Amino acid sequence: MTQVYQGELTAPAGRFAIVVSRFNDFVTKPLLEGAIESLEQNGVAADAIDVAWVPGAFEIPLVARRLAEGGKHVAVICLGAVIRGETSHHEYINQQAAAGIMQAGLSSGVPVLFGVLTCETLEQALDRAGGKAGNKGSEAARAALEMVNLLRKLPSD
Repeated sequence: MTQVYQGELTAPAGRFAIVVSRFNDFVTKPLLEGAIESLEQNGVAADAIDVAWVPGAFEIPLVARRLAEGGKHVAVICLGAVIRGETSHHEYINQQAAAGIMQAGLSSGVPVLFGVLTCETLEQALDRAGGKAGNKGSEAARAALEMVNLLRKLPSD
């Protein structure tokens, strides 16, 4: 018989961390609000959520890794907004932020979720931070809940 594993959107025991970029905070603040709201709507107590502000998206992976490896959090949600400018700067930031966030999760074994917007325009970013495309912070928080619960169900080595 096929064994199927799936996580649920229920609050597991433990603390959640959110690492959020101050750069483009007019976009990241609504992402943070969406993430917190989703966690609380799914049973996570407000006092079980820690928020760490970093200067920009490039700084997210280091803090995410520290929190993930610290043993106090069951998941780390990373939120930021990188918007294309007049140079290719955004490409380097996006690639390194994504790689660093992925590495933080892989090295720690703790779910580290990618909620960094990588948009071509300001309008796209605002649409994804609570506008017509929903709130990607909220989606990252729900993914965190699901991943924590899924990992707890998987057989160990």
